[in-house]
Amino acid sequence: MAMQVCHGAVLQCSFGVAPSQLVVTPENRVMTGGVPAANIMDNVSMVNVQSFGMCMCPANPAVAAATTAALGVLTPMPCVPVTPAPWAPGAPNALIANMPALDSTSQLMCIWGGVIQIVFPGQTTQMIP
Repeated sequence: MAMQVCHGAVLQCSFGVAPSQLVVTPENRVMTGGVPAANIMDNVSMVNVQSFGMCMCPANPAVAAATTAALGVLTPMPCVPVTPAPWAPGAPNALIANMPALDSTSQLMCIWGGVIQIVFPGQTTQMIP
């Protein structure tokens, strides 16, 4: 079984240079470990999913432009994740605000090609099926 994810979980993007933290707003009204629990819809860029420092993905237009300006040398640019789809797959057997709960095995895709994974779920006591 996977761990339930909550506010403060540590995230990492495959094209980011630094980890980030998940921000879960309290409107879900479900707590785990004393902090708000996440569901698969906690995927909003720069609200729930913060910057990963710098982006190194050549598909990101800012990185592509900077790399072209540097004569082909990969040039990282500030990360602004774009995450239109929800976390997948989530835990469909556990609902939070009528959506599947977010578990530690779920992943989130950035439109620029990065895969965002959960490195630490934010708590270590609550597991979900």
